[in-house]
Amino acid sequence: MAAVMETIALTRHFGGLRAVDGVDFRLTQGQIHALIGPNGAGKTTFVSLLSGRIPVQSGQILLEGKEITHLPAHARVHKGVAYTFQITSVYPRLSVFDNVALAAQSRSPKDVAAQVAEALAHVGLTGMEALLAGTLSYGHQRLLELAMGLALRPRVLILDEPTQGLAAGEIEGFKRLVRSLVPQTTVLLIEHNMELVMDLADQITVLNFGQILASGTPAQIHGNAAVQDAYLGGHHAAH
Repeated sequence: MAAVMETIALTRHFGGLRAVDGVDFRLTQGQIHALIGPNGAGKTTFVSLLSGRIPVQSGQILLEGKEITHLPAHARVHKGVAYTFQITSVYPRLSVFDNVALAAQSRSPKDVAAQVAEALAHVGLTGMEALLAGTLSYGHQRLLELAMGLALRPRVLILDEPTQGLAAGEIEGFKRLVRSLVPQTTVLLIEHNMELVMDLADQITVLNFGQILASGTPAQIHGNAAVQDAYLGGHHAAH
């Protein structure tokens, strides 16, 4: 299975804090890969390094075998790496259409209206084009952010805490939506909701203190004693 994105000995320290400490990571083409770990494990720093929002201290980042370690964030977007939910907040005073059009245009100025229609259809917001983004419900605003990410036509879509604040009833729809993105898009999901992760992910990587504690299928991670100790405090082991 081809790696669409890979890191080699990726490192970023902040003062004495080893936020990301020599991480070797592989994102397989066409999969949903979840990145989990306790608070402070380095997840946000790691994806910020992948997306180019903060500079790498040492190590390498490869996209389809080509080095992108020092490319700025906007250049990575052009190469197909989209990072959504932490960065693409909606523009509340613009219409739904214009929010998605801005993202589509930044990737390619051709056929913007068609790209917007496709992205909105994918997330189920067709018919809401004229509404001001700020008037949408919270759940719909999150879907709009996802549409903005999809309009970038990414090879890799990084979703950072996408279900935070969603109602239980919205989560099933979100799962269907994410499943519909693969295998055309490879999804890297940073998520606290373990039930969702176990249900949705093909592969799971567990970060702890800036290092990879374990990597494997949901079943392998679920049965891993070190993960249970670090992450679940041992008391969920019986489930």
